[in-house]
Amino acid sequence: MMRPSMRKPNQMRPVSMETGVNKWAEGSCLIKIGGTQVLCTASVDFNQPLWKRQQNKTGGWVTAEYSMLPRANSTRKGREQMIRDHRSAEISRLIGRALRSVVDMELLGRHTITVDCDVIQGDGGTRCASVTGGFVAMTLAVRHLMNAGRLRTNPIREHVAAVSAGLWNNELVLDLDYEEDCVAELDSNFVMADGGKFVEIQATGEQHPFDREQLATLMDMAATGCAALIDLQKQVLE
Repeated sequence: MMRPSMRKPNQMRPVSMETGVNKWAEGSCLIKIGGTQVLCTASVDFNQPLWKRQQNKTGGWVTAEYSMLPRANSTRKGREQMIRDHRSAEISRLIGRALRSVVDMELLGRHTITVDCDVIQGDGGTRCASVTGGFVAMTLAVRHLMNAGRLRTNPIREHVAAVSAGLWNNELVLDLDYEEDCVAELDSNFVMADGGKFVEIQATGEQHPFDREQLATLMDMAATGCAALIDLQKQVLE
């Protein structure tokens, strides 16, 4: 059966990344994947987080916050409800883990980089778009620190990106949009670094268990998708 977007099973939606979209943030990126749009801004604090200072820890820190604007989806979500949203907290932690996985905290020095990912429009895959665009924003913030003479060595070791994949209508597909995601039998998200190395895998059998062969196929599809996203990151950051 043809996908709602008329894509092939292993075909991603159109992707674009625009940098410098926020004049105040040290790094910013507006990422669009199909109908999903996420504004990612990276802010630099010239101090370690309080918990590191209290524990006399060395090195810096990277953290992230994720939220959806009130009308990012088909129905409005109140701002008070957004504050109490446990899903947003879980996704924030995922983004933070993904970005920290490719950063040498000692080389980052006593700096904290906070990456805010605000979903302007949601159409599936918002957490994956946030990781991918968040990396670009973080990289630009690090460049800001290096240009200012606050860092001598780039603490970012490699690129990182994320993509969704799943089982829809008995077919394994890459980069689910909302129409597919809301009825998927298997929903998964893959965070990958340059060279095809996995950082994190989230996979859930929404309607029934899945087997190793299905997961292996999804991993291969995700590896191809993330490699394409990382290539685009590199073009944008040239």
